[in-house]
Amino acid sequence: MFKSDIEYKILRSLENNPNLTQREIAQLMDMSLGKTNYVVRSLIEKGWLKINNFKRSDKKLGYLYLLTPKGVAHKSILAENFLRRKSEEYNKLKEEIEMLKKEL
Repeated sequence: MFKSDIEYKILRSLENNPNLTQREIAQLMDMSLGKTNYVVRSLIEKGWLKINNFKRSDKKLGYLYLLTPKGVAHKSILAENFLRRKSEEYNKLKEEIEMLKKEL
């Protein structure tokens, strides 16, 4: 998977649910917690994501991830690239399926 695909999926997940934990993101993305932490930190460093602290009901500190305006703009670019790549993969797969059907 491309790094940009991972960034896009994380940004999309956090836009839909900003209070996801990194552990939950890792599970959703089927990747390690360490890799998730690395990508989230890089998104924060790029200025695409910011983090706010809040008190959870269990008295622990929680985090809220918010996409910055720059992050929203970049998510759109990443989404466009992701869609283009997936469409190309889909078309190639369709061609391959048609070839296999002809062989049978």
